[in-house]
Amino acid sequence: MIRRGHRVGLICPRSSRIFSEARRFGVPVTALPIAQRRPVGIVALARFLATHPVNVVNTHSSIDSWLVALACRSPWVSRARRPALVRTRHLSVPVPHDMLTRWLYTRATAEIVTTGESIRQQLIRGIGVAPERATSIPTGVDPKRYSPRDKAASRHTLGLPEDVPLVGIVATLRSWKGHRFLVEAMPLLARRNAQLLIIGDGPQRDALERQIAELGLSSRVWLTGNQSNVVPWLAALDVFALPSYANEGVPQALIQAMHLGIPCVTTDAGAIGEIAIHDVTALVVSKQNAVALAGAIDRLLGDPALCARLAWSGRERALAKFSLEAMLDRMEAVFRRATNANRRP
Repeated sequence: MIRRGHRVGLICPRSSRIFSEARRFGVPVTALPIAQRRPVGIVALARFLATHPVNVVNTHSSIDSWLVALACRSPWVSRARRPALVRTRHLSVPVPHDMLTRWLYTRATAEIVTTGESIRQQLIRGIGVAPERATSIPTGVDPKRYSPRDKAASRHTLGLPEDVPLVGIVATLRSWKGHRFLVEAMPLLARRNAQLLIIGDGPQRDALERQIAELGLSSRVWLTGNQSNVVPWLAALDVFALPSYANEGVPQALIQAMHLGIPCVTTDAGAIGEIAIHDVTALVVSKQNAVALAGAIDRLLGDPALCARLAWSGRERALAKFSLEAMLDRMEAVFRRATNANRRP
């Protein structure tokens, strides 16, 4: 958005990772006490908005949405200074069906963006959001950065084995991402020399380490932690697997893998089906099923022609529907709509 000529600033807690990362990307950032839903956060936001007029505030979680909605209606922010609130919802977790939540989504919010059509429909049917105020815009990927590259060179750069099948996942280590089913699938593979790369970190790390040790997989599973650049890790893979079983929009890592031309195995959780079409752009297996997951991975590892077909189709769909520019075009339209609606008396 900055490259497109817009003035953009971030508001976040000083302790958040995005605060420390913002300056590295040249994005103006302001630290405010908004990590929790507390009056001090409402007051801090209200005073900021009263002295820093903006057209739109785009929120991404429950806490910041409530704080902004209440700050905009505080004595410090006049009606003329009140920005439009655009709420982006990333997960398919059901929204509470109570009066206050309905007010937040149907009255306090100018526009709602979801990262998948199934999440949009959930809001429309579940709490009565007007269809014209809700737009599905999956997170876009820059095709210049995520473009196919040499697998052997990527493995050499990272010090990975060059002569064994590599399966991988890029995701925060949360339970619903399904890492444990992927680990459970490893001993079931026909390709006994296949190895697994788990790229990312999170609350399930200790549990996964215990599972890996109990299954005797320490020599076949790599826990790499967070990586500032996942491109070479993805490019090194033979198969990308994302066995999520809940809460998903359209996962960015899955889109990234398809942009890179990596054949994928996944489930139909959340809005994954918008990019993963079984036997067309990916292999789609049942959720929480290590046997089905192992069968799909074996099928890909044993069929180069299938891998090539899925990789090509997945990349074509990702380029057509899930590019960075397509996302920015649609987000820009939402912000303009919200701003124009906010100016009406």
